[in-house]
Amino acid sequence: QVQLVESGGGLVQTGGSLRLSCAASGRTFSYYAMGWFRQCPGKEREFVAAISRSGGSTSYAVSVQGRFTISRDNTKNTVALQMNSLKPEDTAVYYCAATERALAIRQNEYAYWGQGTQVTVSS
Repeated sequence: QVQLVESGGGLVQTGGSLRLSCAASGRTFSYYAMGWFRQCPGKEREFVAAISRSGGSTSYAVSVQGRFTISRDNTKNTVALQMNSLKPEDTAVYYCAATERALAIRQNEYAYWGQGTQVTVSS
């Protein structure tokens, strides 16, 4: 198993940037592909970005393509989400997740989840 803890959320103005981080502990981190999801107010949780075990492959939701970048450091057991050009519609609780599958974008493919971190983008 793996335990995940997100950090880095906060309040930012439109057009600003935030960097979320997720620290993993437990089983070997490089065994898992990682993903970021978010739940906007009044909406279901949705896929944001994913990265393969080695970091060589990534996938993004259309809504964040070109603005967000997912990365991982297998030596530090962390995965990050760099968020630039933030918009009010990016306001959400952001979750880090781990999967034993290859690069995955569906929530039901992820077995391990963090507790979430709040991101609020003011207009």
